[in-house]
Parts: sequence; structure tokens; C-alpha cells
Amino acid sequence: MENFNLFAQLLEFDFAIPLPHILLPLAISFFTFQQIAFLVDCYKKVDIRDLQEESQELDFLDYCLFVCFFPQLIAGPIVHHKEMMPQFHTLFCKAVHCKLWENLAKGLFIFSIGFFKKVFIADSFAKWANAGFKVVENGGALNIFESWATTFSYTFQLYFDFSGYCDMAIGLGLFFGIMLPLNFNSPYKSLNISEFWRRWHITLGRFLKDYLYIPLGGNRNLKYQDSKFYEALNKLLTLRNLFLVAFLSGIWHGAGWGFIIWGVLHGSAMCVHRIYGLILERFQLQKKSFCGVKSIKSFVGFLPLIS
Repeated sequence: MENFNLFAQLLEFDFAIPLPHILLPLAISFFTFQQIAFLVDCYKKVDIRDLQEESQELDFLDYCLFVCFFPQLIAGPIVHHKEMMPQFHTLFCKAVHCKLWENLAKGLFIFSIGFFKKVFIADSFAKWANAGFKVVENGGALNIFESWATTFSYTFQLYFDFSGYCDMAIGLGLFFGIMLPLNFNSPYKSLNISEFWRRWHITLGRFLKDYLYIPLGGNRNLKYQDSKFYEALNKLLTLRNLFLVAFLSGIWHGAGWGFIIWGVLHGSAMCVHRIYGLILERFQLQKKSFCGVKSIKSFVGFLPLIS
């Protein structure tokens, strides 16, 4: 609604939509995705064997625990019922009790690493980033060195902030004997945009792939397989699907114009990378001939130290 009011103001329209003050639940986007996956799988009867007891009835308490399990509720990962429900069923088994202290030790170790990343690294970079943003907000200007320092500080703030939250979520899960899925895997060591999204917010990419990209047609688009132009049409539709998924991912992160532009940029980058791969495939060339993989690897060689 704020965006509509902004357009109306720019076009000098004499109206404005009153903004309702709605209090939304915390982490609504995360548990909404989890329940969408649950409902879709139940409707299609996919991966629901783990939701059923021997009586073939769904355990409502397990479902409530699945939705409200707090370690991953605020910042992910976006868990799937097929990886959580079986663990709930085995919480009171002797095998789990035997590993109680082992899980507590591992959980404390992983949580401590995540806590350190968040408090001592991410928040330290945040001071530099906020200082640069504050200068600009007050009407000042940054020189080239200050601009790059602010840019990299904000970049690494986001990196270690999310990495720390992912580690803390896994550590808290282990306190309760629950193993949460990996959600962050050194994405800045990626060599292309596709690999980046296989490493950054892994569970979000998994959800978008299973419940948006594949239903749109994925990279096969079998709906049009009888067309004599199927090969060309399939490539175009695959590019469309990639762009839509990245664009909607940007909107999911936030309703502001910055996130919309972010989604468009990532969608465009995914399409360019896909077209590049198609060109190499068409001329039967190897990617490493053009990418300079060795030089890229040497450039990111220092990143294992910070991930």
C-alpha cells in the first residue's frame, strides 16, 4: 500500500490509501512455507507416510510441534515434515537417550560458533556499515574508500549474521535431540550464481524448487512436449521459470523496492548463466575454457578462513 501511495504521489493523484496497522506474527513467512509444503503433500499424498501412525491417523501434537519448534522458527531453516516427523517419533527411544550428552555437547559447540559469528563478527561489521549509511542519510557523501568499506562491511555483516543464526538453530535443535538440515554452506566460495543459491539459504531454495519451479515446468516443461518446437520452447520456458523463482524470492525477503530490484537482478543473473551454459553446450565447449576457474579459485582461496 505504501508503494501505491508513492506512485499516486509521483503521478500527482489526489488520493492515498490509509495504511492499516496490522501486527503480524513473528516468523510468519517461515512457518507459512512449512505448512504450504505440508498441505500440498497431503493433497497430493506425497511424503505423508512419515506423518502417520500405525493407525493411519495423523498425530495432531506432532503437527503442532512441527509448526512451533522454536529453534528454527525465527530465521530458518525452512524444515520439511518428512525430515522432522520421524525424529519426533523417536525422541523417547533408548537410542536417543544414550546420545543425550553427546547431542548436548555437539549442540553447545555449534551454538557457540554461531553465537560468536553473530555477536563478535557480524555486529562488528554492522558498526562500520551503519556508520556509512548514517552519513548518507544525513545528506553527506562518502569518498570511494568509505563507499567500498561500507559496501563490504554490509556484505560480511549479512553473511556472518545469517551463518551465525543457522549454526545457532542447529545447535539448539541438538539440545532437544533434533537434527535440523544444513542451511548455509560457504556461499561466497561459489563459482557461479546457480552454485551460490545451492549454498545460501539452502532450504529456501529447496522449497522454491519443489513447490514453485517444478510445478511451473522446471527444465522439462512436459506440457509442451508434443510441440514440434519443443526444444526451443522448453529452453525459453526454463528461463522464464528461473526468473520467476528468483523474482518471487526477492519479494519473499521483503515488500520494498530494494528487494524487488534484488529479485530482478538475481533472476536476470540466473537466466544469463543458463544461456551461457546452453551456448557452451551448443558448441560443445567446456566451461573452464571461458571461466578461468583456476584464477577464480585462487581469488576465493582465503574464504575458507572466514566461513
